[in-house]
Amino acid sequence: MSQQFQRNIENFTCESCGLRIKGNGYTNHCPQCLYSKHVDVNPGDRAADCGGLMEPVMCEAEKGGYVLTHKCGRCGYKRRNKVGESDNKEVLVAIAQSRAV
Repeated sequence: MSQQFQRNIENFTCESCGLRIKGNGYTNHCPQCLYSKHVDVNPGDRAADCGGLMEPVMCEAEKGGYVLTHKCGRCGYKRRNKVGESDNKEVLVAIAQSRAV
């Protein structure tokens, strides 16, 4: 199955913190609490049946930027996503520090 990205411009309300987010077609998680929702099989396709809340569990440096790993609280699925410019830096640091050895 292809992992081709499908851009969807959608506004949504974060199910974790309640923030209303204006999507830009690349937005896949809340910029405040960084939680996501398990709605995609492949990025942007909205084909996942799970619908579980995805917790940000890891933040790591990669290729000059940062990547978040989300883990679904319902099924355990993990997905990596780029950190956005508007993402809460304090929460990102807290996630990165919680994984530090």
